[in-house]
Amino acid sequence: MVVAIALVAFGWAWWASVLPGTYPAMDMGVPDYGGGPGDGSGPSAAHAAMHDDTSAEVTAARGSGTTSTTRVTDLVADPDRPVDVRLELVARAERITPDGGEPFDGFTLNGQSPGPVIRARQGELVEVVLRNDDVADGVTLHWHGVDVPAAMDGVAGVTQDAVRPGESFTYRFVAEQAGTFWYHSHQASHPQVVGGLFGALVLEPAEQTTDAAADALAAIHTYPGGQRTINGAVGDAHRDAAPGETVRVRLINTDSTPTSAWVTGSVFRVLAVDGKDLHGPGEVDGQAIELTAGARADLEVRVPAHGAVRVQVPGASLVVGPDGAGADTSSAPRASVDLLTYGEPADPGVDPADADRTFAYDIGRWPGFLDGRPGYWWTINGGILPAVPMYMVDEGDIVVMRIANNSGEVHPMHLHGHHLLVLSRDGQPSSGSPWWVDSLDVEHGESYEVAFVADNPGIWMDHCHNLPHASEGLMTHLAYSGVTTPFRLGRDSGNDPE
Repeated sequence: MVVAIALVAFGWAWWASVLPGTYPAMDMGVPDYGGGPGDGSGPSAAHAAMHDDTSAEVTAARGSGTTSTTRVTDLVADPDRPVDVRLELVARAERITPDGGEPFDGFTLNGQSPGPVIRARQGELVEVVLRNDDVADGVTLHWHGVDVPAAMDGVAGVTQDAVRPGESFTYRFVAEQAGTFWYHSHQASHPQVVGGLFGALVLEPAEQTTDAAADALAAIHTYPGGQRTINGAVGDAHRDAAPGETVRVRLINTDSTPTSAWVTGSVFRVLAVDGKDLHGPGEVDGQAIELTAGARADLEVRVPAHGAVRVQVPGASLVVGPDGAGADTSSAPRASVDLLTYGEPADPGVDPADADRTFAYDIGRWPGFLDGRPGYWWTINGGILPAVPMYMVDEGDIVVMRIANNSGEVHPMHLHGHHLLVLSRDGQPSSGSPWWVDSLDVEHGESYEVAFVADNPGIWMDHCHNLPHASEGLMTHLAYSGVTTPFRLGRDSGNDPE
Protein backbone atom coordinates (compact mmCIF):
# COMPACT_ATOMS: atom_id res chain seq x y z
CA MET A 1 0.00 0.00 0.00
CA VAL A 2 2.75 2.44 0.94
CA VAL A 3 4.62 1.59 -2.27
CA ALA A 4 1.46 2.12 -4.32
CA ILE A 5 0.85 5.53 -2.73
CA ALA A 6 4.46 6.49 -3.36
CA LEU A 7 4.20 5.46 -7.00
CA VAL A 8 0.99 7.44 -7.44
CA ALA A 9 2.58 10.51 -5.85
CA PHE A 10 5.67 10.09 -8.05
CA GLY A 11 3.53 9.75 -11.16
CA TRP A 12 1.42 12.77 -10.27
CA ALA A 13 4.53 14.87 -9.66
CA TRP A 14 5.90 13.83 -13.04
CA TRP A 15 2.60 14.53 -14.83
CA ALA A 16 2.17 17.89 -13.14
CA SER A 17 5.60 18.98 -14.40
CA VAL A 18 5.09 18.11 -18.06
CA LEU A 19 4.45 21.21 -20.15
CA PRO A 20 2.23 21.21 -23.22
CA GLY A 21 3.89 21.17 -26.64
CA THR A 22 3.01 24.85 -26.96
CA TYR A 23 1.59 27.33 -24.48
CA PRO A 24 1.38 31.12 -24.03
CA ALA A 25 3.76 32.78 -21.58
CA MET A 26 0.82 34.09 -19.58
CA ASP A 27 -0.13 30.52 -18.67
CA MET A 28 3.29 29.88 -17.14
CA GLY A 29 2.93 30.82 -13.52
CA VAL A 30 0.55 31.51 -10.66
CA PRO A 31 -0.70 35.13 -10.61
CA ASP A 32 0.75 37.16 -7.73
CA TYR A 33 -0.88 40.56 -7.26
CA GLY A 34 1.44 41.72 -4.50
CA GLY A 35 -1.40 43.00 -2.34
CA GLY A 36 -2.67 45.21 -5.15
CA PRO A 37 -5.85 45.03 -7.19
CA GLY A 38 -6.61 41.78 -8.98
CA ASP A 39 -9.60 39.57 -9.45
CA GLY A 40 -7.90 36.65 -7.71
CA SER A 41 -9.34 34.14 -10.17
CA GLY A 42 -5.98 32.74 -11.24
CA PRO A 43 -5.52 28.98 -11.20
CA SER A 44 -4.41 27.21 -8.07
CA ALA A 45 -1.63 25.62 -10.15
CA ALA A 46 -0.08 26.78 -13.39
CA HIS A 47 -0.11 23.25 -14.80
CA ALA A 48 -3.87 23.04 -14.43
CA ALA A 49 -4.25 26.23 -16.45
CA MET A 50 -2.00 24.87 -19.17
CA HIS A 51 -3.86 21.59 -19.49
CA ASP A 52 -7.12 23.55 -19.61
CA ASP A 53 -5.51 25.41 -22.58
CA THR A 54 -6.50 28.78 -21.15
CA SER A 55 -6.16 31.44 -23.83
CA ALA A 56 -3.63 34.22 -23.39
CA GLU A 57 -6.38 36.81 -23.82
CA VAL A 58 -8.46 35.42 -20.96
CA THR A 59 -5.45 34.82 -18.73
CA ALA A 60 -4.00 38.31 -19.17
CA ALA A 61 -7.30 39.99 -18.37
CA ARG A 62 -7.17 38.71 -14.77
CA GLY A 63 -5.63 41.85 -13.27
CA SER A 64 -7.82 44.55 -11.78
CA GLY A 65 -10.96 42.97 -13.18
CA THR A 66 -10.27 44.46 -16.63
CA THR A 67 -12.03 43.03 -19.68
CA SER A 68 -10.04 44.97 -22.29
CA THR A 69 -6.81 43.57 -23.69
CA THR A 70 -3.80 44.93 -25.53
CA ARG A 71 -1.64 42.66 -27.63
CA VAL A 72 2.07 42.96 -26.96
CA THR A 73 2.53 43.41 -30.72
CA ASP A 74 0.66 46.73 -30.48
CA LEU A 75 3.19 48.18 -28.03
CA VAL A 76 5.48 49.85 -30.57
CA ALA A 77 7.03 53.21 -31.39
CA ASP A 78 5.14 55.61 -33.66
CA PRO A 79 5.12 53.74 -37.01
CA ASP A 80 5.00 57.03 -38.94
CA ARG A 81 8.05 58.56 -37.31
CA PRO A 82 11.10 58.88 -39.59
CA VAL A 83 14.14 56.77 -38.80
CA ASP A 84 17.29 58.51 -37.51
CA VAL A 85 19.68 55.54 -37.23
CA ARG A 86 19.26 52.46 -39.40
CA LEU A 87 21.33 49.29 -39.52
CA GLU A 88 20.97 45.83 -41.04
CA LEU A 89 22.42 42.86 -39.18
CA VAL A 90 22.82 39.47 -40.88
CA ALA A 91 23.19 36.47 -38.54
CA ARG A 92 25.24 33.51 -39.75
CA ALA A 93 26.69 30.31 -38.37
CA GLU A 94 30.42 30.54 -39.10
CA ARG A 95 33.87 29.42 -38.11
CA ILE A 96 35.32 32.20 -35.95
CA THR A 97 38.88 32.94 -34.92
CA PRO A 98 39.14 35.67 -32.26
CA ASP A 99 42.04 38.11 -32.66
CA GLY A 100 44.96 36.23 -31.10
CA GLY A 101 42.82 33.20 -30.33
CA GLU A 102 41.81 29.75 -31.56
CA PRO A 103 39.03 28.96 -34.06
CA PHE A 104 35.64 27.57 -33.07
CA ASP A 105 32.21 27.06 -34.63
CA GLY A 106 30.09 30.04 -33.63
CA PHE A 107 27.86 32.82 -34.88
CA THR A 108 28.43 36.24 -36.44
CA LEU A 109 26.54 39.43 -37.19
CA ASN A 110 27.63 40.97 -40.48
CA GLY A 111 30.53 38.55 -40.53
CA GLN A 112 31.99 39.58 -37.19
CA SER A 113 31.81 38.92 -33.47
CA PRO A 114 31.18 40.98 -31.47
CA GLY A 115 28.60 42.42 -33.85
CA PRO A 116 28.85 46.02 -35.04
CA VAL A 117 28.77 48.72 -32.36
CA ILE A 118 25.47 50.58 -32.64
CA ARG A 119 25.58 54.25 -31.67
CA ALA A 120 22.65 56.64 -31.46
CA ARG A 121 21.80 59.85 -29.67
CA GLN A 122 19.12 60.14 -26.99
CA GLY A 123 15.79 60.95 -28.61
CA GLU A 124 16.63 59.37 -31.97
CA LEU A 125 14.58 56.58 -33.50
CA VAL A 126 16.67 53.47 -34.10
CA GLU A 127 15.74 50.85 -36.69
CA VAL A 128 17.61 47.55 -36.90
CA VAL A 129 16.69 44.94 -39.49
CA LEU A 130 17.75 41.47 -38.37
CA ARG A 131 18.16 38.90 -41.14
CA ASN A 132 18.85 35.25 -40.41
CA ASP A 133 21.01 33.73 -43.11
CA ASP A 134 21.50 30.20 -41.79
CA VAL A 135 21.28 29.99 -37.97
CA ALA A 136 19.24 26.79 -37.76
CA ASP A 137 17.57 27.38 -34.37
CA GLY A 138 16.44 30.88 -35.29
CA VAL A 139 17.55 34.17 -33.75
CA THR A 140 16.25 37.33 -32.09
CA LEU A 141 17.82 40.50 -30.70
CA HIS A 142 17.20 41.65 -27.12
CA TRP A 143 18.27 45.19 -26.21
CA HIS A 144 19.73 44.52 -22.77
CA GLY A 145 19.00 47.36 -20.35
CA VAL A 146 17.09 49.48 -22.88
CA ASP A 147 13.50 50.11 -21.88
CA VAL A 148 12.14 49.52 -25.38
CA PRO A 149 8.44 49.13 -26.22
CA ALA A 150 7.42 45.58 -25.35
CA ALA A 151 7.00 44.41 -28.95
CA MET A 152 10.69 45.17 -29.53
CA ASP A 153 12.10 43.24 -26.54
CA GLY A 154 13.29 40.37 -28.70
CA VAL A 155 12.25 37.42 -26.51
CA ALA A 156 11.28 34.40 -28.59
CA GLY A 157 7.85 33.11 -27.67
CA VAL A 158 6.91 36.18 -25.62
CA THR A 159 7.28 39.27 -27.82
CA GLN A 160 7.97 37.65 -31.22
CA ASP A 161 8.65 34.36 -32.93
CA ALA A 162 12.26 33.38 -33.49
CA VAL A 163 13.51 34.58 -36.87
CA ARG A 164 14.02 31.43 -38.93
CA PRO A 165 16.66 31.01 -41.67
CA GLY A 166 15.73 33.16 -44.66
CA GLU A 167 13.46 35.41 -42.56
CA SER A 168 13.86 38.89 -41.09
CA PHE A 169 12.46 41.04 -38.30
CA THR A 170 12.60 44.84 -37.93
CA TYR A 171 13.19 46.43 -34.52
CA ARG A 172 12.20 50.09 -34.02
CA PHE A 173 12.53 52.06 -30.80
CA VAL A 174 13.23 55.58 -29.62
CA ALA A 175 16.43 55.90 -27.59
CA GLU A 176 14.80 57.44 -24.52
CA GLN A 177 17.86 56.69 -22.36
CA ALA A 178 21.54 57.59 -22.56
CA GLY A 179 24.26 55.20 -21.49
CA THR A 180 26.04 51.93 -22.16
CA PHE A 181 23.96 48.94 -23.21
CA TRP A 182 24.31 45.82 -25.33
CA TYR A 183 22.30 43.53 -27.54
CA HIS A 184 22.19 39.74 -27.82
CA SER A 185 20.08 36.88 -29.07
CA HIS A 186 17.24 35.72 -26.82
CA GLN A 187 16.57 32.51 -28.75
CA ALA A 188 18.64 29.55 -27.56
CA SER A 189 20.41 32.39 -25.81
CA HIS A 190 23.10 30.53 -23.91
CA PRO A 191 24.78 28.78 -26.88
CA GLN A 192 24.16 31.72 -29.21
CA VAL A 193 25.55 34.42 -26.92
CA VAL A 194 28.59 32.34 -25.94
CA GLY A 195 29.10 31.60 -29.62
CA GLY A 196 29.16 35.25 -30.64
CA LEU A 197 25.65 36.66 -31.22
CA PHE A 198 26.05 39.91 -29.29
CA GLY A 199 27.27 43.48 -29.67
CA ALA A 200 27.54 46.84 -27.91
CA LEU A 201 24.94 49.61 -27.99
CA VAL A 202 25.96 53.13 -26.95
CA LEU A 203 23.25 55.77 -26.53
CA GLU A 204 24.82 59.21 -26.21
CA PRO A 205 23.18 62.19 -24.45
CA ALA A 206 20.95 64.40 -26.56
CA GLU A 207 23.24 67.35 -25.93
CA GLN A 208 26.96 66.59 -26.08
CA THR A 209 29.01 68.91 -23.87
CA THR A 210 32.21 70.43 -25.24
CA ASP A 211 34.29 68.98 -22.40
CA ALA A 212 33.01 65.42 -22.82
CA ALA A 213 35.64 62.76 -22.23
CA ALA A 214 36.94 60.57 -25.01
CA ASP A 215 35.19 57.24 -25.28
CA ALA A 216 36.58 53.70 -25.04
CA LEU A 217 34.54 50.52 -25.31
CA ALA A 218 35.45 47.34 -23.43
CA ALA A 219 33.06 44.46 -24.16
CA ILE A 220 34.18 41.50 -22.03
CA HIS A 221 33.39 38.07 -23.47
CA THR A 222 34.55 34.49 -23.01
CA TYR A 223 34.30 32.46 -26.21
CA PRO A 224 34.29 28.63 -26.36
CA GLY A 225 37.51 27.12 -25.14
CA GLY A 226 37.77 29.63 -22.30
CA GLN A 227 39.06 32.40 -24.59
CA ARG A 228 38.66 35.63 -22.57
CA THR A 229 38.48 38.68 -24.80
CA ILE A 230 37.89 42.41 -24.79
CA ASN A 231 36.26 43.70 -27.97
CA GLY A 232 36.92 40.31 -29.55
CA ALA A 233 40.68 40.31 -28.88
CA VAL A 234 42.37 37.74 -26.66
CA GLY A 235 44.77 39.28 -24.15
CA ASP A 236 45.37 43.03 -24.52
CA ALA A 237 43.14 45.38 -26.50
CA HIS A 238 44.28 48.98 -27.09
CA ARG A 239 42.62 52.40 -27.22
CA ASP A 240 44.84 55.26 -28.37
CA ALA A 241 44.75 58.31 -26.07
CA ALA A 242 47.10 61.24 -25.44
CA PRO A 243 48.93 61.89 -22.13
CA GLY A 244 46.66 63.81 -19.77
CA GLU A 245 43.52 62.86 -21.70
CA THR A 246 40.40 61.86 -19.75
CA VAL A 247 38.69 58.78 -21.12
CA ARG A 248 35.31 57.23 -20.37
CA VAL A 249 35.76 53.43 -20.43
CA ARG A 250 32.48 51.61 -21.06
CA LEU A 251 32.73 48.13 -19.51
CA ILE A 252 30.18 45.50 -20.59
CA ASN A 253 30.10 42.01 -19.08
CA THR A 254 28.53 39.81 -21.76
CA ASP A 255 29.29 36.56 -19.92
CA SER A 256 26.87 34.51 -17.80
CA THR A 257 28.98 34.85 -14.65
CA PRO A 258 30.08 37.85 -12.59
CA THR A 259 33.51 39.37 -13.06
CA SER A 260 35.53 42.30 -11.70
CA ALA A 261 37.62 45.09 -13.22
CA TRP A 262 40.42 47.18 -11.78
CA VAL A 263 42.68 49.98 -12.99
CA THR A 264 46.45 50.60 -12.88
CA GLY A 265 48.13 53.83 -13.93
CA SER A 266 45.26 56.05 -12.79
CA VAL A 267 42.66 56.51 -10.12
CA PHE A 268 39.14 56.20 -11.49
CA ARG A 269 35.57 57.26 -10.88
CA VAL A 270 32.48 55.15 -11.51
CA LEU A 271 30.40 57.48 -13.66
CA ALA A 272 27.47 55.19 -14.41
CA VAL A 273 26.07 51.71 -13.73
CA ASP A 274 23.74 49.92 -16.13
CA GLY A 275 23.22 53.07 -18.16
CA LYS A 276 22.34 55.27 -15.17
CA ASP A 277 24.67 58.09 -14.08
CA LEU A 278 25.76 58.08 -10.44
CA HIS A 279 25.51 61.23 -8.32
CA GLY A 280 28.75 62.65 -6.88
CA PRO A 281 31.05 59.70 -7.67
CA GLY A 282 34.37 60.02 -5.83
CA GLU A 283 37.86 58.90 -6.83
CA VAL A 284 38.67 55.22 -6.36
CA ASP A 285 42.16 53.83 -5.82
CA GLY A 286 43.14 50.28 -4.89
CA GLN A 287 39.65 48.86 -5.35
CA ALA A 288 37.93 46.84 -8.05
CA ILE A 289 34.47 47.33 -9.53
CA GLU A 290 32.23 44.26 -9.63
CA LEU A 291 30.26 43.51 -12.79
CA THR A 292 27.54 40.89 -12.65
CA ALA A 293 26.43 39.02 -15.78
CA GLY A 294 24.94 41.48 -18.25
CA ALA A 295 26.00 44.52 -16.22
CA ARG A 296 27.79 47.66 -17.40
CA ALA A 297 29.92 50.27 -15.63
CA ASP A 298 31.39 53.46 -17.07
CA LEU A 299 34.77 54.36 -15.56
CA GLU A 300 36.55 57.70 -15.91
CA VAL A 301 40.35 57.41 -16.12
CA ARG A 302 43.12 59.86 -16.96
CA VAL A 303 46.15 58.89 -19.05
CA PRO A 304 49.37 59.63 -17.13
CA ALA A 305 52.13 61.88 -18.51
CA HIS A 306 54.27 58.80 -19.07
CA GLY A 307 52.91 55.35 -19.83
CA ALA A 308 49.30 54.26 -20.09
CA VAL A 309 46.27 53.15 -18.10
CA ARG A 310 45.42 49.47 -17.95
CA VAL A 311 41.82 48.46 -17.27
CA GLN A 312 42.03 44.82 -16.28
CA VAL A 313 39.63 41.93 -15.94
CA PRO A 314 40.68 38.34 -15.18
CA GLY A 315 42.41 37.08 -18.31
CA ALA A 316 42.24 40.23 -20.44
CA SER A 317 42.79 43.99 -20.37
CA LEU A 318 42.28 47.27 -22.22
CA VAL A 319 45.34 49.52 -22.46
CA VAL A 320 44.44 53.21 -22.80
CA GLY A 321 47.23 55.55 -23.87
CA PRO A 322 49.71 56.33 -26.65
CA ASP A 323 50.53 53.50 -29.03
CA GLY A 324 53.33 51.41 -27.57
CA ALA A 325 53.20 53.01 -24.11
CA GLY A 326 53.71 50.62 -21.22
CA ALA A 327 51.05 49.95 -18.63
CA ASP A 328 51.56 48.23 -15.30
CA THR A 329 49.86 44.96 -14.48
CA SER A 330 48.69 44.00 -11.04
CA SER A 331 46.58 41.37 -9.40
CA ALA A 332 43.00 42.16 -8.48
CA PRO A 333 42.59 44.25 -5.32
CA ARG A 334 41.00 42.53 -2.36
CA ALA A 335 38.50 45.37 -1.83
CA SER A 336 35.72 46.40 -4.18
CA VAL A 337 33.63 49.54 -4.55
CA ASP A 338 30.42 49.16 -2.56
CA LEU A 339 27.73 50.81 -4.66
CA LEU A 340 25.39 50.75 -1.67
CA THR A 341 27.46 53.55 -0.11
CA TYR A 342 29.40 55.01 -3.08
CA GLY A 343 28.63 58.54 -4.26
CA GLU A 344 26.37 61.18 -2.78
CA PRO A 345 22.66 60.88 -1.97
CA ALA A 346 20.08 62.47 -4.24
CA ASP A 347 16.33 62.28 -4.79
CA PRO A 348 15.67 59.13 -6.85
CA GLY A 349 12.18 60.26 -7.81
CA VAL A 350 10.55 57.12 -6.37
CA ASP A 351 9.03 56.85 -2.89
CA PRO A 352 8.82 53.20 -1.85
CA ALA A 353 6.57 54.19 1.03
CA ASP A 354 3.87 54.72 -1.60
CA ALA A 355 4.19 51.18 -2.98
CA ASP A 356 1.06 49.82 -4.64
CA ARG A 357 2.37 46.25 -4.73
CA THR A 358 4.95 44.33 -2.74
CA PHE A 359 6.44 41.09 -4.06
CA ALA A 360 8.80 38.39 -2.83
CA TYR A 361 11.28 36.71 -5.17
CA ASP A 362 12.83 33.96 -3.05
CA ILE A 363 15.40 31.84 -4.89
CA GLY A 364 16.05 28.29 -3.77
CA ARG A 365 16.85 24.85 -5.12
CA TRP A 366 14.92 21.62 -4.79
CA PRO A 367 14.81 18.13 -6.30
CA GLY A 368 11.88 17.43 -8.57
CA PHE A 369 10.71 17.42 -12.17
CA LEU A 370 11.05 20.17 -14.77
CA ASP A 371 8.99 19.40 -17.86
CA GLY A 372 9.18 15.71 -17.00
CA ARG A 373 12.94 15.71 -16.37
CA PRO A 374 14.14 14.71 -12.91
CA GLY A 375 16.83 16.89 -11.39
CA TYR A 376 17.85 19.45 -8.81
CA TRP A 377 16.16 22.60 -10.05
CA TRP A 378 16.09 26.28 -9.15
CA THR A 379 12.90 27.39 -7.42
CA ILE A 380 11.09 30.72 -7.06
CA ASN A 381 9.06 31.09 -3.86
CA GLY A 382 9.39 27.34 -3.37
CA GLY A 383 7.98 26.34 -6.75
CA ILE A 384 9.62 24.64 -9.72
CA LEU A 385 8.64 26.09 -13.11
CA PRO A 386 5.80 26.36 -14.11
CA ALA A 387 4.62 26.64 -10.47
CA VAL A 388 6.31 30.03 -10.11
CA PRO A 389 4.76 33.43 -9.47
CA MET A 390 3.57 35.58 -12.36
CA TYR A 391 4.04 39.11 -10.98
CA MET A 392 0.97 41.15 -11.97
CA VAL A 393 0.97 44.97 -12.09
CA ASP A 394 -1.05 47.86 -13.43
CA GLU A 395 0.54 50.70 -15.33
CA GLY A 396 1.64 53.43 -12.93
CA ASP A 397 2.12 51.14 -9.94
CA ILE A 398 5.05 51.71 -7.61
CA VAL A 399 6.43 48.26 -6.88
CA VAL A 400 8.69 47.05 -4.08
CA MET A 401 10.28 43.61 -4.43
CA ARG A 402 12.43 41.65 -1.99
CA ILE A 403 14.91 39.34 -3.73
CA ALA A 404 16.43 36.70 -1.44
CA ASN A 405 18.86 33.95 -2.42
CA ASN A 406 19.26 30.76 -0.41
CA SER A 407 20.11 28.47 -3.31
CA GLY A 408 23.82 27.90 -2.71
CA GLU A 409 25.04 29.88 -5.76
CA VAL A 410 25.20 33.50 -6.90
CA HIS A 411 22.51 34.74 -9.32
CA PRO A 412 22.68 37.81 -11.58
CA MET A 413 19.03 38.87 -11.71
CA HIS A 414 17.73 40.77 -14.74
CA LEU A 415 14.29 42.34 -15.21
CA HIS A 416 13.49 43.35 -18.78
CA GLY A 417 11.97 46.72 -19.65
CA HIS A 418 12.64 48.43 -16.30
CA HIS A 419 15.40 49.63 -13.98
CA LEU A 420 15.41 48.75 -10.30
CA LEU A 421 16.32 51.18 -7.52
CA VAL A 422 18.28 49.37 -4.82
CA LEU A 423 16.78 50.29 -1.43
CA SER A 424 18.76 47.99 0.87
CA ARG A 425 21.00 44.94 1.08
CA ASP A 426 20.57 42.54 4.00
CA GLY A 427 18.58 45.26 5.76
CA GLN A 428 21.25 47.97 5.34
CA PRO A 429 19.71 50.97 3.56
CA SER A 430 21.37 52.44 0.50
CA SER A 431 23.20 55.59 1.61
CA GLY A 432 25.23 56.67 -1.45
CA SER A 433 24.13 57.77 -4.88
CA PRO A 434 20.79 56.37 -6.03
CA TRP A 435 21.81 52.97 -7.37
CA TRP A 436 19.74 51.90 -10.35
CA VAL A 437 20.32 48.52 -11.98
CA ASP A 438 18.88 46.23 -14.60
CA SER A 439 21.28 43.42 -13.63
CA LEU A 440 21.76 42.75 -9.92
CA ASP A 441 24.23 40.31 -8.37
CA VAL A 442 22.55 38.42 -5.51
CA GLU A 443 24.99 36.22 -3.62
CA HIS A 444 23.97 33.15 -1.66
CA GLY A 445 22.61 34.28 1.70
CA GLU A 446 21.95 37.85 0.52
CA SER A 447 18.68 39.69 0.24
CA TYR A 448 17.92 42.95 -1.56
CA GLU A 449 14.95 45.23 -1.44
CA VAL A 450 14.37 47.08 -4.71
CA ALA A 451 11.72 49.40 -6.13
CA PHE A 452 10.57 50.39 -9.59
CA VAL A 453 7.74 52.18 -11.37
CA ALA A 454 5.58 50.06 -13.66
CA ASP A 455 5.74 52.53 -16.54
CA ASN A 456 6.35 50.26 -19.55
CA PRO A 457 3.35 48.02 -20.35
CA GLY A 458 4.11 44.55 -21.60
CA ILE A 459 5.03 41.02 -20.60
CA TRP A 460 8.61 41.08 -19.35
CA MET A 461 11.05 38.32 -18.47
CA ASP A 462 12.42 38.46 -14.93
CA HIS A 463 15.22 35.92 -14.83
CA CYS A 464 18.73 34.96 -13.86
CA HIS A 465 21.24 36.13 -16.47
CA ASN A 466 23.41 33.13 -15.82
CA LEU A 467 21.68 31.78 -18.90
CA PRO A 468 22.01 28.07 -18.00
CA HIS A 469 20.30 28.88 -14.68
CA ALA A 470 17.40 30.46 -16.57
CA SER A 471 17.03 27.35 -18.71
CA GLU A 472 17.00 25.34 -15.47
CA GLY A 473 13.95 27.14 -14.16
CA LEU A 474 15.16 30.46 -12.72
CA MET A 475 12.87 32.51 -14.91
CA THR A 476 9.44 34.08 -14.63
CA HIS A 477 7.62 37.18 -15.90
CA LEU A 478 6.34 40.59 -14.85
CA ALA A 479 3.01 41.09 -16.60
CA TYR A 480 0.78 44.13 -16.93
CA SER A 481 -2.91 43.37 -16.52
CA GLY A 482 -4.72 43.31 -19.84
CA VAL A 483 -1.59 42.75 -21.96
CA THR A 484 -1.62 39.54 -24.01
CA THR A 485 0.71 37.78 -26.42
CA PRO A 486 -0.14 35.75 -29.53
CA PHE A 487 3.20 33.90 -29.37
CA ARG A 488 3.82 30.50 -27.89
CA LEU A 489 6.53 28.78 -25.90
CA GLY A 490 7.11 25.03 -25.62
CA ARG A 491 9.04 22.25 -27.30
CA ASP A 492 6.82 22.30 -30.42
CA SER A 493 6.71 26.08 -30.82
CA GLY A 494 10.18 26.67 -32.29
CA ASN A 495 10.68 29.33 -29.60
CA ASP A 496 13.27 28.70 -26.89
CA PRO A 497 14.28 32.01 -25.25
CA GLU A 498 16.94 30.46 -23.00
